[in-house]
Amino acid sequence: MTAGAKKSTNIIITVILSALAVLFMVPMILVLINSFKSKLYISSEPFAFPNSETFVGFENYLNGLKSSGFLAAFGRSLFITVASVILIVVCTSMTSWYLIRVKNKLTKGLYYAFVFSMIVPFQMVMFTMTYIVGKLNLNNVLGIVFVYLGFGAGLSVFMLSGFVKSIPLEIEEAATIDGCNPLQCFFRVVFPILKPTAITVAILNAMWIWNDYLLPYLILGTGNKTIPVAIQIAMQGAYGDTDMGGFMAMLVLAIIPIIVFYLLCQKHIIKGVIAGAVKG
Repeated sequence: MTAGAKKSTNIIITVILSALAVLFMVPMILVLINSFKSKLYISSEPFAFPNSETFVGFENYLNGLKSSGFLAAFGRSLFITVASVILIVVCTSMTSWYLIRVKNKLTKGLYYAFVFSMIVPFQMVMFTMTYIVGKLNLNNVLGIVFVYLGFGAGLSVFMLSGFVKSIPLEIEEAATIDGCNPLQCFFRVVFPILKPTAITVAILNAMWIWNDYLLPYLILGTGNKTIPVAIQIAMQGAYGDTDMGGFMAMLVLAIIPIIVFYLLCQKHIIKGVIAGAVKG
């Protein structure tokens, strides 16, 4: 391929990717501009920018914060997300290390069980899961953290196991000779090496847990609402009358933290996914 043809190909690819990026951004832009418009005009003029007639300033945000209990739901979602992600990263990294280093039929069967759990639709198990969670008294803010551990373990173990395979066994043997027990060997030697994939696992699970609606709704109900549940319930009025202005405003506030978190950590995602899926 000549230099001119290669340059033309790169330009075409850049244009296509830019168009796709804009296309993916359109829904978020629409939510943002409609959050500053009166709810009377959102349905009739959803694509129009706010003007002197439709602009209501931060009224939608203030009404939404007041009616949805957003701050309490925010704190609840933050605790559940942070606690679940920490538990998932620590437990699944240790599990992956054990499954790869201990070679027997049991560990091989457990590994495939984790992989199989990735392809089981949540809708197939949600009613049974809700019943068991209730019997175990896990239907509270602390208990749901362990439920997320179970549902997030499959993908996390799969990604981390691929990276563990790339870690030379000699490093662990040297640590053992120096007097490290298995836990010290893992946390002082193996876990720091797992950092790229561990960060990727944390990012993917954080985005999933923060935005999840169905699982908190089934387990916590309306008593301990997370952000998605709080917004949906508060903005839904009588006879199907939805406060679209407040709904849009609360969506903007809900997505800002996860966007900031993603932007801060995005450089680790590709690196971690490739390391976990290809190495070994």
